[in-house]
Amino acid sequence: MCGIIGHIGQNDCVSLLVDGLRRLEYRGYDSAGIAVVSKDKIEVRRCQGKLSQLEMLLAEQPVRGSVGIGHTRWATHGPPSDINAHPHKVGPIAVVHNGIIENYLTLKKELLEMGCEISSETDTEIVAQLINNEVKGGASFEEAVNKSLEQIEGSYALVILNEKEPDKLIAVRKESPLVLGLAADALLVASDIPAILGHTREVVFLDDGEVAILTENSFEVRGQDGTTREKEVAHVTWNPVMAEKAGYTHFMEKEIYEQPRAVIDTFRGRISESTGEVFLDDLNLEDKLIQSLDKIFIVACGTSYHAGLVGKFLLESLCGLPVEVELGSEFRYRDPIINSKTLQILISQSGETADTLAGLREGRKKGAFLLAIVNVVGSSLVRQSDGVLYTHAGPEIGVASTKAFTTQLVALYLLALYLGVKLGRLSLKESQEHILELVKLPKKMETSLDEDERIKAIAREYANARDFLYLGRGINYPIALEGALKLKEISYIHAEGYAAGEMKHGPIALIDEHMPVVAVVSKGLTFEKMLSNMEEVKARRGKIIAVCDDSEEELADKVDAYIQVPTTTPFLAPILFTIPMQLLAYHVAVFRGTDVDQPRNLAKSVTVE
Repeated sequence: MCGIIGHIGQNDCVSLLVDGLRRLEYRGYDSAGIAVVSKDKIEVRRCQGKLSQLEMLLAEQPVRGSVGIGHTRWATHGPPSDINAHPHKVGPIAVVHNGIIENYLTLKKELLEMGCEISSETDTEIVAQLINNEVKGGASFEEAVNKSLEQIEGSYALVILNEKEPDKLIAVRKESPLVLGLAADALLVASDIPAILGHTREVVFLDDGEVAILTENSFEVRGQDGTTREKEVAHVTWNPVMAEKAGYTHFMEKEIYEQPRAVIDTFRGRISESTGEVFLDDLNLEDKLIQSLDKIFIVACGTSYHAGLVGKFLLESLCGLPVEVELGSEFRYRDPIINSKTLQILISQSGETADTLAGLREGRKKGAFLLAIVNVVGSSLVRQSDGVLYTHAGPEIGVASTKAFTTQLVALYLLALYLGVKLGRLSLKESQEHILELVKLPKKMETSLDEDERIKAIAREYANARDFLYLGRGINYPIALEGALKLKEISYIHAEGYAAGEMKHGPIALIDEHMPVVAVVSKGLTFEKMLSNMEEVKARRGKIIAVCDDSEEELADKVDAYIQVPTTTPFLAPILFTIPMQLLAYHVAVFRGTDVDQPRNLAKSVTVE
């Protein structure tokens, strides 16, 4: 997830580009850069670090021009560095890119064999190389872009400059957002509305597969087949604060709704639907080591710990290896049995969680192979681990973790499939069946999000409750824990998550007519047991809110409210059940008037023990 801004007009655009990047900095914060056409030559200024570093560079090395592009990066390919920062310039071509080029390694190999010199570790430079090759071969700017797109697989938002045609910008969208802005004295393009809202409220949203050709005072949108597309101009009514949140009231709400996209980004390029293979190149786990493994430890804190509990079910079921899940804050204060046959998985959104890093050092001392599941490229956890599995959730601004959690579950699922095949526990055919279900998941997540109004009504009814109890069984028990944590974090209501079978060993004493009980109910092995637990709640006049999959008929007379999610496999169900938990906590917090994005006493990254 990165920020893109482009401008073509008559006035100097450098300050506009920098201002646009500032409004997009929440989309990427590890490097930034601009490319500007100055006297028919493209001048590039880029550097690692926050936008302030780029501003210092521009003060030292100023540049002027009326046509330019800018980018703020959240790394996916290649760690944060000056050389990996965008824009990437090859010959007369400069490119900024948001997304993932899935076949970039294949294309990179072909380009190297052709004698091209590739200077960065990014997938984006490959795009610039392809377009440059086409231009050198005699193609026009537009022809070169179209021919290059035919070779690219993956998702992308691209904005491209060409020194040889300096009065033109080309923008391309496939599965990554781009919007055009129609100002009085310029045309703009950006990955998100906040970047252009200070200059115009008249916008054109590009659709997948569309190519926009921008000149100083006109634009044309075409399909990749070359046909012209008629586009409607929309008027944006958002104020600047609303725009930063893409129209949502809070970052948390926005990030809940970004989850289908984040899940796609996490598995895209890592699976083969046709063969059942999973590709996790950055694990650095050799087959010999995989075959020798006799145990897995998962170490994490908070929400990431709950992801680890789900991961235990996935890894034990699909890999046949024993798995222990440990809180980072407790792990190093005992003497865990770890050796060179142990895989230690460390899960963290930020990669800077102090207790998880302490657990890593304990594993290092005892000879475990250290694998980080993390969202932030180049973080401390990545640098100190032996291998990494990135979640590609993009920047998460809200303190309460949402999309980071669901992408961690997807990453653990991919890891379980990968190891299951390597260990002979899963056949490729079985892996393929799992993958096909995974590919269906984002659409089902969108269906879960469609329950928002029903969830909002339930939240309104129970927003003044003093306590909540969350119940789940099996692989969904961690989702009860996570649901309770979300409610505690942002609404300040006391909430507890329990394995439903443990209810009668204590928590049942709390249940009365004032106690809402959220039950995660899934068709399967424990369904009848959950129904029995719910009967026990009803007998004590507790209020039951059931989150269920395809169980409405059996539950109708047993619950006070229900939220339905689509049916999927037991291994993926926790992801679908998570979304109603997040929305319920969110709406309760809104009704109570708390600070949803920055709840009291909490920080996004806990960097002290």
